[in-house]
Amino acid sequence: MIEMKGRKIKSFVVPVAYTLAICVFVFSIYLLEGIVNNKMFANNEDSNIQYVDSEIVNVNEYIPVVSEDKNIIRPYNGDNISISKKYYDYDKEEEDQKDAIIFYEGIYMQNSGVDYTKSEEFDVVAILDGTVISVVDNEIMGKTIEIRHSNDMISIYQSLNDVKVKVDDIVLKGQIIAKSGVCNLYNKDYNLHFELYHNGATVNPEDYYDKDISELQ
Repeated sequence: MIEMKGRKIKSFVVPVAYTLAICVFVFSIYLLEGIVNNKMFANNEDSNIQYVDSEIVNVNEYIPVVSEDKNIIRPYNGDNISISKKYYDYDKEEEDQKDAIIFYEGIYMQNSGVDYTKSEEFDVVAILDGTVISVVDNEIMGKTIEIRHSNDMISIYQSLNDVKVKVDDIVLKGQIIAKSGVCNLYNKDYNLHFELYHNGATVNPEDYYDKDISELQ
């Protein structure tokens, strides 16, 4: 009976000891790998890099990129683009005001924006990040886009062709939103009529380019 008990104990101890040995071996490999990885990261020249093992971005979720540069840019790309009609500024001299008068069907009108012209088609771009709030086809001014920006600013682009955005689109500064076109008000060359509103009033766009929108009052 004693001999049988010894055999039973021996047959039980051996598998357990074997299993424990395997566990110790696996744990040792895992521990060694962690030590090696820590040394590799410790030797990295950029000590400011933080490493994470969790998911950073959900690939199924669209996250728009927002420009850090808040300076207002011109509403077009290209060279040799000239001003055909200036903004009518009540504070300017009479000669400047004459260059800002529009004559259409027997009526003289004060220009509420600036008209940019070129002999060939050019790209029209968003002056800042913003949201498209209107896309219409005006009988006189042609296709028109309105974009709302931060700090109570709205930009309006008229006399367009090949409009590339729609209402509620998020646009980025410098993004091409259309091409220059023609309208009933201007019958020559390709034209962009551009208006800028700040705090609910029209302003001269030429006075706002390169300014930081966050610093405007």
